[in-house]
Amino acid sequence: MAIKITDECINCGACEPECPNNAIYEGGVEWAIADGTSVKGAYTLMDGTVMDADQRNAPLSVDTYYIVPNKCTECQGFHEEPQCAAVCPVDCCVPDEMYQETVDELLGKKAKLHI
Repeated sequence: MAIKITDECINCGACEPECPNNAIYEGGVEWAIADGTSVKGAYTLMDGTVMDADQRNAPLSVDTYYIVPNKCTECQGFHEEPQCAAVCPVDCCVPDEMYQETVDELLGKKAKLHI
């Protein structure tokens, strides 16, 4: 399951540099699959949609930091626990119940992002 940032976020930015997949963005900033990954060309998202890895996408939040679920691996294959949650001073990095994924699925996502 991906991690999400709740409305309690105080915009401190502690989480962003900790993400090994560059899945965390400041509110209002556009995102792309290619940001911080080795993905090039067409990339298939979790819902089956195909997009160009360099395509800039609308921010998922304007007011607070946010996590792109298609890039979040809960730090599987990198760390023992999600690093955003470990450094968050207000505990607003929590599991996103909308994205139920097994460890194997998260590791598969990691492999796709970092070829």
